[in-house]
Amino acid sequence: MNTLLIGKGEQQVHLNLKYANRHGLIAGATGTGKTVSLMSLAEGFSRQGVPVFITDVKGDISGLAMAGTPSEKLLQRAAQIGIEDYHNEANPVVLWDLAGIQGHPLRTTISEMGPTLLSRILELNDTQSGILDIVFQLADDQGLLLLDLDDLRAMLALVAEERKDVSAKYGLISAQSLAAIQRSVLGLERDGGKDFFGEPALQLDDLMRTNLQGRGIINLLAANKLILTPRLYSSFLLWLLSELFENLPEVGDPEKPKLVFFIDEAHLLFEGCPPSLLKRVEQIMRLIRSKGVGVYFCSQFPDDVPGEILGQLGNRIQHALRAYTPRDQKAVKTAAETFVPNPKLVVSEVISQLGVGEALVSMLADKGVPTMVERALIAPPRCRMGPATSEELHQVRAQSPIGGKYDHSINRESAYELLNQRRTGVATSNPTSTANDGQTGQKAEEQGWFSELIFGNKRRQGLAETLSKQAARTVGSQLGKQILRGILGGILGKSSRR
Repeated sequence: MNTLLIGKGEQQVHLNLKYANRHGLIAGATGTGKTVSLMSLAEGFSRQGVPVFITDVKGDISGLAMAGTPSEKLLQRAAQIGIEDYHNEANPVVLWDLAGIQGHPLRTTISEMGPTLLSRILELNDTQSGILDIVFQLADDQGLLLLDLDDLRAMLALVAEERKDVSAKYGLISAQSLAAIQRSVLGLERDGGKDFFGEPALQLDDLMRTNLQGRGIINLLAANKLILTPRLYSSFLLWLLSELFENLPEVGDPEKPKLVFFIDEAHLLFEGCPPSLLKRVEQIMRLIRSKGVGVYFCSQFPDDVPGEILGQLGNRIQHALRAYTPRDQKAVKTAAETFVPNPKLVVSEVISQLGVGEALVSMLADKGVPTMVERALIAPPRCRMGPATSEELHQVRAQSPIGGKYDHSINRESAYELLNQRRTGVATSNPTSTANDGQTGQKAEEQGWFSELIFGNKRRQGLAETLSKQAARTVGSQLGKQILRGILGGILGKSSRR
C-alpha cells in the first residue's frame, strides 16, 4: 500500500495515497509550522511520483528546490519519528509566474477564461456581466478570436460603435455600463492582467509531469505580487480548477493521485465570492476527486473555508490556534468539531497547547473512513526550510525542461487585428470609386510600393484618398467629380501600361 509518512504520535501517522484525492486542510496560526507541513507533504507526493502545484504566496516555499542543511536537531526528529533513510535533498521544481518575472509565464486566453470568471476579475455587476456575455457571443458569431486584452478592448470598441444595432439583436446595452467595463479592463491591465492573457496558453499536461527518475514535478507559482490583486489571484485558481475538472478523464479512486493542488492563503479564494461561483467551487470539489486531483487548502483558520467545502476535506493537519479573541475561540471550536473524537484527547484544550512542528492529525484510512484525531510530531522535509535566493531560482529556471515553450509570447491574428483591418478597409474605400473597387484592390496587391503610394496602407493615407477628400470638399459638384475621375483614370491607366 502506497503511503506518505506524516508524523508520529503514539504511533506513526500515514496518508494513504489511494485517498489523497479526497482533499485536505492544513491550518494553524502564524508561526506554528503549517508551511513546513505543506513542504513536507509536497515533497512526499513528489517522491511517490505525484506531480504537485503550489501557490507560493509569501515566497518561503521556494526552498523546495534546494537541499536542506544537515542539523542534529533534524536528525533527532527524524529518528524520533522513525524515518530510516532521512537525508537532505532538493526536489524537481518548475517555477511559474503570471507576470513571467520569477518563473515561466503562465497564460490563458480570454476565451478560455470565459465571461463568468472574467466578470469576477473585473468586479462587474449583473448588468455589466450581461453585456460581457453579449460581447463574447458577438465575437463567436463573427468568428473573432478573443486571445488577449487587446482583443477584448477591440470588441468593446466595436460594440460601442455599433451599439444600436447590437442592442437590437442581442439586448439593450447602455453606454454607461459599456464604459464601466472598459475602465475595469484598463484597471486589470494595470494590475498585471495583460501578461496573464495571451499565447502560448498553458497546457495542463505540463503541470502533470515527472522527471527522468520518476519523481513528480513540483510546480511553484510565485504569488507574492499576485496576492496584491486578490480578485485576479482567486479567479486564476478557480479557472485552473475548472480547466482540470473539464478536461481530465474520469479515473475514480486511483492508486495515487494524478495531481495534488495546494492553495495557500485559501481565504482569498472565498472572500467576496458570489453565491453562483461558490456553488461552482463546491461542485468542482465534489467531482474533481474522480479525476484523480486532490486539493489541499492552507489557511490560518479552518472556518476560512465554507462549511459545504470544509466537509469534503478528509485529510487534516491542524496546527496550534491561540484563543485570544472571540474570533479565535470560534475557530478553535470549529476545528474541534471537525475531528473524529479521541477519548484520550480534549481537542479544544490541546489545540492551543501544541508546540511548533506539532499538529492534530486525522487521515482517511481504509474505505475512506477518517481516523481518530491524534497529536503528532510532523515529519521534517528534506529540502531547505526557507526561501531560495534569486540566483538559485534563476539557475532552477534556466534548467527547466519547458522554458522554450512558454518564455516567448505569440501574437496570432485575432479580433484586434481583424477589426483593425476591417476599419482600415472602410476608411480607404470611397463612394465615388465603387465601380473600380475590385480592380483597384487587385492592382494594390500587384503593384507593391507604387500601390501603397496611391492607395496608402495602415499607417498613412495614399494619394487617391487625399485627392478624394479634396474632391469631396468641392461641394459635390459635377465638375469636381469629373476632375477626380479624370485624375484617377489617368494614373491607373498609366500604371497599367507599365
